[in-house]
Amino acid sequence: MNRVLPILTVLLAIVVIWYVAAIGMNANWQNTLNTRAALTNVPFTDFAQQTWAQDRPVLPAPHQVIGEIWNATVALEITSKRSLAYHGWITLSSTLLGFVLGTALGVLLAIIIVHNEASNRSLMPWIIASQTIPILAIAPMVVVGLGAVGITGTVPRALISMYLSFFPVVVGMVKGLRSPEGIQLDLMRTYDASPWQTFWKLRWPAAMPMLFASMKVGIAISLIGAVVSELSNAAGGGLGVRLLTGSYNGQTIQIWAALFIAAALAAVLVMVVGFAETAVNRRMGARPA
Repeated sequence: MNRVLPILTVLLAIVVIWYVAAIGMNANWQNTLNTRAALTNVPFTDFAQQTWAQDRPVLPAPHQVIGEIWNATVALEITSKRSLAYHGWITLSSTLLGFVLGTALGVLLAIIIVHNEASNRSLMPWIIASQTIPILAIAPMVVVGLGAVGITGTVPRALISMYLSFFPVVVGMVKGLRSPEGIQLDLMRTYDASPWQTFWKLRWPAAMPMLFASMKVGIAISLIGAVVSELSNAAGGGLGVRLLTGSYNGQTIQIWAALFIAAALAAVLVMVVGFAETAVNRRMGARPA
């Protein structure tokens, strides 16, 4: 209860502020609607309810977003192209594939960098520089370029996710693989351990905390990459497409519903990585925190 109460308090505060903000941001349009309908001296409580019931509000009320999520998931067939579950699965597929590829690439690059000083000096600056290029500029080039050679669907979107997710993994793993102290490395040399044995018995276990911390960042940013890549291919579906069509049509409730589904997916994925971390730590004999 001591853990739940603060969370519920913050959540309640956010909902209250959200409802109040919806009144203020939707007030101008509601005044225009009331003027057209020759409604004057509307009581504040009625006016507030009007701002919370607009079809295309500037800021939808929480209950409108929840209703849209319900109508676009539970109330629709999962195969319907209007279903957020359908588009969520498309985004999730790209996210997971990109995350797996990005994690594998990040770990591989980290191992090379740690064990080869030339690679450390040559690769690391380029890895850092790669993240200075706006993803909005890269995504259309990758999607359109691969589409020109017949590669469409999940793969181009996954590559964008991989491009974003590999960076935190490689940086975290480099730090993690270098975390053993000199005295520990000297001890391994005293035991005449091979470089492979030193890596597997010392460096890899020492890097586990940094690996999972990086993976939590990577899985979240991988989803962002998938959504951004979908903006470049409206025919492919996904939550990014729902955001794009909602923006074109002024459907702010649809936009917020898609955003909430994306946020929920990210939260679940981070939790899954957290469960995997707990399982690995238990397997390795780590003490529970």
